[in-house]
Amino acid sequence: MTDLDQDGQSPADPLLHAFTPGMHGNPPELAELTRDDEVVPQVVIPVADVKTREFVEEWRNASYNCYSSGHKFCREVCPVMTETRNESWTPTAFHANVVAMERGELTIDDVAADYVNCTQCGACELRCPNTLYTGDFYRFRTRTVDVVKAARALAVDSGIHQEGYRSWNARTAERSHEPVLGDVPVGQDTVRDWADGLGIPVGGESILFVDCEAAFYRTSVPRAVAQVLQKAGYEFGLMGEQWCCGGPAAEMGYVDQARVFAEHNMASWRATGTKRILVLDPHDYISFTEDYPKYFGADFDLEVVLVVELFAEMIRDGRLVPDVAVDRAITYHDPCRLNKRKGIWKEPREVLRAIPGLRFEDVDRVTQWSYCSGAGGGLAVEKPELTAAISARRLDHAGRLDVDTLVSACPWSERPLTEAGDDVDIDVLDIHELLATSLGIEVGGTRGETGDRRLAQARTGAMGRVRRTKSARGSGGVGSDAAGSGSGHG
Repeated sequence: MTDLDQDGQSPADPLLHAFTPGMHGNPPELAELTRDDEVVPQVVIPVADVKTREFVEEWRNASYNCYSSGHKFCREVCPVMTETRNESWTPTAFHANVVAMERGELTIDDVAADYVNCTQCGACELRCPNTLYTGDFYRFRTRTVDVVKAARALAVDSGIHQEGYRSWNARTAERSHEPVLGDVPVGQDTVRDWADGLGIPVGGESILFVDCEAAFYRTSVPRAVAQVLQKAGYEFGLMGEQWCCGGPAAEMGYVDQARVFAEHNMASWRATGTKRILVLDPHDYISFTEDYPKYFGADFDLEVVLVVELFAEMIRDGRLVPDVAVDRAITYHDPCRLNKRKGIWKEPREVLRAIPGLRFEDVDRVTQWSYCSGAGGGLAVEKPELTAAISARRLDHAGRLDVDTLVSACPWSERPLTEAGDDVDIDVLDIHELLATSLGIEVGGTRGETGDRRLAQARTGAMGRVRRTKSARGSGGVGSDAAGSGSGHG
């Protein structure tokens, strides 16, 4: 349809209005344009700030890929958008900001605070049709997580700080470990205290790397992992001087600090002859498989082994035989960085189905777009109330399955999930703890104040949902999957 001027006539110059060449509704004058110089060229506004210009040049194509498509399917799986309904905090808005910055309509100062509202879970990337069209969508995907990390780094590099991020990273730099979201004392002199009494040596070809949250707060997790490894006869040691992996600093935009931690850890591994890193936390796994190769290139020649995958292999091979029944009705919480970011969803389910006594309700919508805890990407540092709301929503979904336990494989997610679970009388356990229990291991350590209190209640038989009789649970026995096995890769 042709636009009209105020008198109801076609405007004298058809180029005054946008048009698509070749469309039947175009004014006939447009068909007579044959020379390129008669068409008004696009006006490009140069970005004055050098740092912003470099940022835009690197990420404009990724953002135009989102912006120009007009798809907004990502919003239905974004945990922040689902909770807040704030249009400025959507994946599409994060890409549109880059386009606006290229055109000089926005600066990083205008939008830096918006980029806080992302857990970097990666659900939006998997749901994006531009990703789905590629087929192998764990490798070729819309790069929203990278754009968010880059925008945060640009903000920090431009002197724009979020107060929670600034405080967190200042304390992490001072102690060489994360402050663990509270008053738990952390430092190099206590980083191996979780292993007291286990007789684990320092150094060796295989090193167990224990993230800060697990080393200082949820110590039951590394104790479970270490004792399962010992039961299987797997030789491993601890780092000579372990620092934070640097992943949280990188996610918040403090890239230089992240590299300092990475360089220290690399030097420590070289000094102890390390060839293999055993990882129990998905956030460390992301750091070692994505960030460290970027920092060190071919010099990062260490093998990175995710412990839950190793345990699944050991169960298949008969090196681990869970034979102690665990009387619980569970569902599994897929950690975003394993499932959505790395495509690791099968092995945790193998472990759970090998544990006798469980009734396993495996329902999480489509596996790749499973629910988020809200704990990742620094959101819990800057906006703990939003993390709490997202975790509460996750536990609400678990509660609909009539389970008594939500099982996770990520210590970072387990703190907010445990608090949310307490409100609805659902326990939150780590998958490594559950496996250790089924192997007859007395794990020890702590699950945090709320987790320890609920464990004490369980031992006295006052656990709420779990106190149903087995007959009331139905016929689901060992490895039962009454609600289906979840979908595969797509």
